[in-house]
Amino acid sequence: MNVKAKGYILGTIAAATYGMNPLFALPLYKDGMNPDSVLFFRYLFAIPLLGIMIKARRRDFKINRKEIFPLSIFGILMSISSLTLFQSYNYMDAGIASTLLFIYPILVALIMAFVFKERLTLQTALCILLAVGGIGLLYKNSDGSTLSLTGTALVFASSLSYAIYLVGINQNSLKSMATLKVTFYVLLFGLTLFIARLYINDNLTLPNEWYLWGNLLALALFPTAISFVCTTGAIQYIGSTPTAILGALEPVTAIFFGITVFGETLTLRESTGLVLIIVAVTFVIAGSNITVHLTRFRKMFPKLPLRRKKQS
Repeated sequence: MNVKAKGYILGTIAAATYGMNPLFALPLYKDGMNPDSVLFFRYLFAIPLLGIMIKARRRDFKINRKEIFPLSIFGILMSISSLTLFQSYNYMDAGIASTLLFIYPILVALIMAFVFKERLTLQTALCILLAVGGIGLLYKNSDGSTLSLTGTALVFASSLSYAIYLVGINQNSLKSMATLKVTFYVLLFGLTLFIARLYINDNLTLPNEWYLWGNLLALALFPTAISFVCTTGAIQYIGSTPTAILGALEPVTAIFFGITVFGETLTLRESTGLVLIIVAVTFVIAGSNITVHLTRFRKMFPKLPLRRKKQS
């Protein structure tokens, strides 16, 4: 299997598993747990899982001083993204929140264009407008009420911090570090945010039912350990933008579980908005490939020379 194929497979797994967040988190909210507590246990349980994976591959945990700062920054970025997304579930349906989160590939494209001077094509610009239009269709609920501004702002903050993470992790010296080790330390440093918040607010909550500890373990395994490892690996294989666009499976997964498990509903207008967003970001990732195919298609129909009128 070639490198690109591995990258696309890892990116697909990362997106699908990350979309499982609402499946395991919402029952914990219903039981009375708050986002800080849920995420504290999510990161806490995921760290030893990754440690076992590292030991199983006979790798060490050594890092040099130069790597501590970027690892801590990326850890905080990831934890901010997780926290703001989980907080948004208190203000809107999880499926809608996960779909709004999907603007992060657009943000990745913009960051690459304005910070790293990558060329922003007309196609990308049109896709951005298409995504904004899709979000506009999602802005009203089925009862006519608008989405919470607080919830929308939280999802945007989550999307932006995740976009910065995706871009930064691929531009940094950590690109050559083993995927498992990067993910291990990102989670370790990210955990400090939740420890600090719980200490300051003194609001640690525990599940009231024993079986809900299984939800916390599932959160640690699927949308955390597996998803973060696969995300980092995909970035190293295929880069930030393709990995970001493969996130199309995230809202699809979240909406699937939202409808089948939690009884959420979608109107025709909301469904149209979802499709617009997914189409927009999909065209962003496929940009160069689509251009190639369109050029080939155009060459099949060469322009015929215009006939000049005979002069009388």
